[in-house]
Amino acid sequence: MIDLRQLQALSAVAAEGSVARAASRLGWSQPTVDYHLKNLDRLVGTELTSRSSRGSRLTNAGLLMLERGEEILGLADRTLTDVRDLAQLGHVRLRFGIFPTAAARILPGIATRLSELGIELDATLAEVMPLVGGVNQHTLDAALVYAAGSYALPLRSEVHTTHVFTDPMLLALPANHELAHIEEFDTQALLQLGGENWVMGSTPGDTLDDLVRELFEETRVKLTVPVRTDDYAVVLGLIAAHMGVALVPSLMRSSVPEGVVLRPIADDRFTRELLLAAPAGPAGPSAAVRQLAEAVRRSISALDSRHVGQG
Repeated sequence: MIDLRQLQALSAVAAEGSVARAASRLGWSQPTVDYHLKNLDRLVGTELTSRSSRGSRLTNAGLLMLERGEEILGLADRTLTDVRDLAQLGHVRLRFGIFPTAAARILPGIATRLSELGIELDATLAEVMPLVGGVNQHTLDAALVYAAGSYALPLRSEVHTTHVFTDPMLLALPANHELAHIEEFDTQALLQLGGENWVMGSTPGDTLDDLVRELFEETRVKLTVPVRTDDYAVVLGLIAAHMGVALVPSLMRSSVPEGVVLRPIADDRFTRELLLAAPAGPAGPSAAVRQLAEAVRRSISALDSRHVGQG
C-alpha cells in the first residue's frame, strides 16, 4: 500500500529538482527521502526518478504517479481539515433551502446523514429563484438549486456553488399519444409538439421553461400553456388526464402514474445541473456545508440505486 510519505518525497523532488533540496524542503534527512523513493519504486515496479549530476527529474511513470499522488495528498489534507473543523463545530444548525421536487425524495436522507454528524437542518422549501435570493441575502446558509442550458443563476460573487448531480430532463406525455412510440426525442421530434398544450412552472425564472420557449421561438411557434404548476405530481396527473405534455426531471421516474410515459431527450440543453449554493469566504464553503454537499450526493445516489433495482 502507498505510504503518504512516499508521495510527499516524490512531490518534493519534482518541485525542487534534487533529492538534497527535497530533503531540506520536507525537513527530512536525505537518506529518508531516498528510502521512501526506493520503496515507491519497488511498489510500482519501475523507477519514478532519474538522477544525474545536474539533479533529479521524474520519469514518465513518475509524472503519472505525481499527478495521481498530488490528488491523494490533497484529499488527505482536506479530510483532516474537514474532520478537525467538524470536531470543533460541535452542534450545528444549517438554514437549508431546497426545491420541493428534490425535498420530497432526498430531504429525509440528507437530514438523517447530517444528524449522525451533529448537524441539524432548518429546511425551507421554495422554487429556485426565491432560494437564490435567500442565499444572496444570507438568510439561508445553503440552498440546493439548479440551472440548465446557458442560463446562469443570478448569484452574488461571494456565493460558492458545488456541483452535486446532473439531472437529465424527460419528456412526459400521455401513453396513447401519437408520438409515444418514439423511444428518444431529438430536436426535430420535439418540434412536432408545438401544437400541444404544455404544462409549465408557475414561478418566473425557471430556466427549463425558458429553454422550451426558446426552442419553439426559433420556429416562430407560440406555445399554448393553459396550466401552470410547480408541483410535478400535479403535472404528471394532468398528463395522465390528457391535458398536455411537459418536461419532468429524472428524479420523478419512480412516481409515474398509469397512462403516462417518459421519454429521454437527445439534446444536452435539456439537462439541469443541481448545485449547492452557499456564501463562502476565500477558503471556500464551511466544513458543515461540505458535509451537506456530500449528504446530497449520497441521498441522490441512494435514490438512483433504488430506481435501478426497481427497473
